[in-house]
Amino acid sequence: MQASILRSIFSWRMLVTFFLGVSSGIPLLVTGSTLQAWMTDEKVNLAVIGLFSLVGLPYTVKFLWAPVIDRYVPPFMGRRRGWMLISQILLMLAIGAFSLVRPAESSWIVAFLAVFVSFFSASQDIVVDAYRRELLRDEELGLGSSLAVNGYRIGMLISGAFALFLADRIPWNYVYLLLAVSLLVGIVTTCLAPGAEGHVIPPKSLCEAVIEPFTDYFKRVGAFEILAFILLYKIGDVMAGSMTTPFILKIGFTKTELAAVVKTFGIFATIAGGLVGGILLIRLGLRKGLWIFGILQAVSTLSFSALASVGAYHAALAVTVTFENLTSGMGTAAFTAFMASLCNKRFTATQYALLSSLMGIPRVIVASPTGFLAERLGWVHFFILCTLAAIPGLVFLIRYRAWQGESCPDKETTVLREGNGFFTGA
Repeated sequence: MQASILRSIFSWRMLVTFFLGVSSGIPLLVTGSTLQAWMTDEKVNLAVIGLFSLVGLPYTVKFLWAPVIDRYVPPFMGRRRGWMLISQILLMLAIGAFSLVRPAESSWIVAFLAVFVSFFSASQDIVVDAYRRELLRDEELGLGSSLAVNGYRIGMLISGAFALFLADRIPWNYVYLLLAVSLLVGIVTTCLAPGAEGHVIPPKSLCEAVIEPFTDYFKRVGAFEILAFILLYKIGDVMAGSMTTPFILKIGFTKTELAAVVKTFGIFATIAGGLVGGILLIRLGLRKGLWIFGILQAVSTLSFSALASVGAYHAALAVTVTFENLTSGMGTAAFTAFMASLCNKRFTATQYALLSSLMGIPRVIVASPTGFLAERLGWVHFFILCTLAAIPGLVFLIRYRAWQGESCPDKETTVLREGNGFFTGA
C-alpha cells in the first residue's frame, strides 16, 4: 500500500496537477494586495485603491462563461489543454503590460489591465479545475486536489511575499515583468501535460452547454442536500478564520509574532495539512475523510477558545495555529475532492465553476457579522459558537451514502470497486 501511495504522489499526473496549481495561484495577488502595495507607493488615493477590490469580480461569476469552455474545442491541443494555453498566454501578456504603465499617471489603464488579468485568471481556473477532474482517477482526487491547492498557495507566495521582497530592491515595473515571466511554469506544464479528454463527447450546442449541466446535476439523489452541505461544511472554519488576526493582536501578541507564527509558519502548516490530508484520503476514502477532517476542523476552532482563556503564551499560540492550519488544509483537500467527484465530465468546467463559486459564499456573507459577534459574545464564546456552526455540515454527511449512487454521474468513471474505497469510504 505504501508503495502505491508513493507512486501516486510522484506520478507525472500529480506533478502536472501541482504545477498547474502554481500557475493558477500566481495571478490572484497580482491584482490584489501586491497591486495595492504598488499603488500605495505611487501615492494613489485610498478611495481609488479601495475601489480596485471590484476587479476580483470575475472570480465570483466565472460560471457565466464556463459553458463556452465546455462547448467549444480549440483547433489545437484538445478541449482542456487548448483553452489552458490560450488563457495562460493572454494572462502573461496582460500582466506584462503592467510594466508599461504607472498607477499614479494611468489609473484607468491599470484598472482595465487588472480586469483583464482577473478575467483570464478566472478562465484559467475554470479549465484547470476541469482538466484536473478529467486527468485524475477517482481514487487520486483527494491527493490531486491537495497538491493543486498547495501549488495555488505557493503561486500566491510568488506574487505576494516574493513580489514585495523584490519591490524593495527593483522598480515595480520590473517586478510585474518578472511575474509575467513566472507564468511560463503554466505554459510549459500545459505543453508537456497528457491529454485528458478520453471518450468524453462535449456538448453539441451552446444552449446544451448552458442548460444541461444544471439539469444533469439536479437529477442526482440529494441535489439540494449536497448544495447545503457545500455551503455549511467549512462555515465554522471560515467564521473563526475571519477574526483570527484581530483576536491574536487583541489578546496581547505583537504584529511581529503574528507575522512569524500565523502568516509564515501557519502557511507551511496549511500546506503540510493539505498534503497529509490528500495522502490519508487514499487510505480512508472520501466519506471517512470528510467526517474525520470535519471533526478535527471543529476541534481546532475550539482550541482558539482555550487560547483566549490561557492568554498570550507563545507555546500555546504556536500549538493552536499549527493545529488549526493543519486541519484546515486537510479539510480543504477532502472538500475540493468531493466537489470534483460531483462533476459530469461532459460539463466539468461549468459544474465545478458553479460549485466552487457556491463554496465562496460563506466567506463573504457569513464572515461579515463575525466582528459584531466577537464584540458581543467575547472571544471564548465566539469561538465556541464557531465550533457549533460546524455541526450542521457534519450532520449532512449522514446522508452521504444516499448521495453516493449519483455522486459521479458519468458512466465512464462509475463507482470504484469496494477495495479502492474512495467513494464508499470502506
